[in-house]
Amino acid sequence: MLSTFSVPPLFRADELSWVMAALTAFVVANVLSYSRRYLAGDRGRRRHRRDVLLLAACLAAMAFADHLLVLLAAWVAADLVLVRLMIHNGDWEAARESGRLALRTLLPGGLLLAGGFWILADAAGTAAIHEINAGAASDSAAASIGLALIALAALIQSAAWPFHRWLTSSLNSPTPVSALMHAGLVNGGGFLLVRFAPLYLAQPAMLHALFLAGLVTAVVGTFWKLVQTDVKRMLACSTMGQMGFMLMQCGMGLFAPAASHLCWHGLFKAYLFLGAGSVVREERKPTALAGLPIAGLPAAGLAGVLGASSFAATSGLGFRPAETSFVMVGLAFMAAVQVAGGLLAGRATAGRLLAASAAGLAAGGLYGLNVRVIETVLAPLESSRPQPLDPLYAAGFAALLLVWLALNLDLAARWKASTAWKRLYVAALNGGQPHPRTVTVHRTTYRY
Repeated sequence: MLSTFSVPPLFRADELSWVMAALTAFVVANVLSYSRRYLAGDRGRRRHRRDVLLLAACLAAMAFADHLLVLLAAWVAADLVLVRLMIHNGDWEAARESGRLALRTLLPGGLLLAGGFWILADAAGTAAIHEINAGAASDSAAASIGLALIALAALIQSAAWPFHRWLTSSLNSPTPVSALMHAGLVNGGGFLLVRFAPLYLAQPAMLHALFLAGLVTAVVGTFWKLVQTDVKRMLACSTMGQMGFMLMQCGMGLFAPAASHLCWHGLFKAYLFLGAGSVVREERKPTALAGLPIAGLPAAGLAGVLGASSFAATSGLGFRPAETSFVMVGLAFMAAVQVAGGLLAGRATAGRLLAASAAGLAAGGLYGLNVRVIETVLAPLESSRPQPLDPLYAAGFAALLLVWLALNLDLAARWKASTAWKRLYVAALNGGQPHPRTVTVHRTTYRY
């Protein structure tokens, strides 16, 4: 008698699948609508539309995949379609170089992912993702190696430092492609980590590594963003920084808040890219708190306290100083202070003071509510478990707090005459630059 051979289901819908599918569908629909006008008269517009739909199909397959081979195939196919969309016009040398750089970076990530999946499936004895997440291989040394390879693939896909160059060199892509890239493909790394969250939660050392990688990426990307003069390059560095914050949340065991961050950042960044073409002149308003009137500083602090309190209440994370969820409350405080500071610039009137407090309260509450909604939706997946606030997490948060204070005290203005600051500024400016071969230095080299 022939032995039976069972193949696990290839697809399975769960809460994370529907969240990612809804995000993909919304972004793709808006990109297609934008592309119809943006590429009017372009000879490659039909190919572009087909490739966008093919990319959407690949992302949907990733979201609903319950077999490691299906997830891997969809992952690699999405990256290949992205490269094709990036190049768009093969006669443009800079575009070809951007695509080649992305291919040279993303394909090794696909190979790492394949190795991680193979090790994980071998350790678990199954290729079904939901069975692997049930804990079949979470306590084995082989599973740790597999998860490390998967995490590296996620870092590459999310353009974490030092794997960021492919993203910052992709800015000559058509604007709708940039929107898709920053709202969809870059978020693939976060999706991958959230998908295997139950396994990572059993690996404290892996969570620490993700937190450190995210911390470095967040600080570097955010600082690079502040020194850019090009709008799209600034947005690319901003994405890098935001992916760092997302990785930090994963490293703290807060995978559901990371998914919330992933969704809202994707929507906002797609909006910013689709609107980048209408920016004729960017007028940057001062953001440092050092320039506020005397009454503005305590008012901004009060708004921060209100924002942190409303975030803790609406998110359900509460005030737990012994857990990593407390770091989220601290980040909410900083964000609310920044929102209030923008309203308090200039003369501090009673109306402005009241508006700043209300804005801080609303900002923290709305952010917490967003986290609470995603946390509730993903609750059946058990994808969040705050970690103890050990010295590593505490030191990381302290570093972020010091950087934030330095920026708001406008120390850069006080140090700008020093040699150390000049070197740091030039290093940041150079670090955020694209690869030289991906830049069009003269319009005649663009054959349109």
